Amino acid sequence: MPGKANRLDNPIDRVKCVVDSCQYWDNGNRCKAQVIEVQPPGANDSQDADCATFTPKGQM
Repeated sequence: MPGKANRLDNPIDRVKCVVDSCQYWDNGNRCKAQVIEVQPPGANDSQDADCATFTPKGQM
């Protein structure tokens, strides 16, 4: 599913994203992805977790 989310007009209000190099990032550190996938299963801390939805700007 990585890179398969549609970009929405409205951000996900409860999600803060500071990765401004992502296609789904919007002003105010908001995410405009249709869905967010975080993986892998069994992650033990935030360094183990990864946003699989991340898509570099310009690659959609």
